[in-house]
Amino acid sequence: MPATLAQIVAAADGWLHAGPQGDYPGALNGLQLENDGRVRRIAAAVDAHAEVIRRALEARVELLVVHHGIGWAPLCPLTGARYRWLKAAMDGNLAIYSSHLPLDAHPQIGNNILLARALKLGRPRPCFEAKGGLVGRLGEWSGSRRALGLALARILGQPPVLLPGGPERVRRVAVVTGGAGNELAQAAAAGADTFITGEGSHWTYAAALELGINVFYGGHYLTETFGVKALAARLSRKFRVPWVFLDVPSGL
Repeated sequence: MPATLAQIVAAADGWLHAGPQGDYPGALNGLQLENDGRVRRIAAAVDAHAEVIRRALEARVELLVVHHGIGWAPLCPLTGARYRWLKAAMDGNLAIYSSHLPLDAHPQIGNNILLARALKLGRPRPCFEAKGGLVGRLGEWSGSRRALGLALARILGQPPVLLPGGPERVRRVAVVTGGAGNELAQAAAAGADTFITGEGSHWTYAAALELGINVFYGGHYLTETFGVKALAARLSRKFRVPWVFLDVPSGL
């Protein structure tokens, strides 16, 4: 008998949304769009938008698990393109489930712990406060800045942008995936000499020099593929439902 949407949502909510971690108003964590209750195939993606919806329907998926859900765009009338892709999702029996900061912060399947482990950072521990919780990871690295950049490029599939404000010999690395670059002072205050995140503003180059911290920008999209894959894989194992990753990179 196929897993039900209610069973899957209850499991995901229990893993991700039972704690005190807050979030931004547009996150709308949890089930964002229902279907008829059946789930025989799951897809994971970073974002919910027209192209991802198109690919999910093409793959005959009934549940789409994302990091950035349908609430990130400003509240607006359901007209034009937004109406069309939401109607396509509903007509195609596609449910959408989203988890933002709780998925960043999760100690097993979160974006930050998984990137920290991929880099083989020593003793990664929680750091970086956001919306009432610690969403990042601070770990140890014994090697050169260049070696860390090469390791990050290998994991992400493209070279990161480096702001070389800190030492060439790296010892303490903070990892906060996504768009945390404008908060690099918090990483420095936590004791990191190097900060890995997705993106930041132009002025952070000068800030990195002033704070004496290296910053690697790996891309908002590329640093946030880990959690949705891990969540979909865990749901797949628990409910014996196949899953697929829909790779639609933003280039940002």
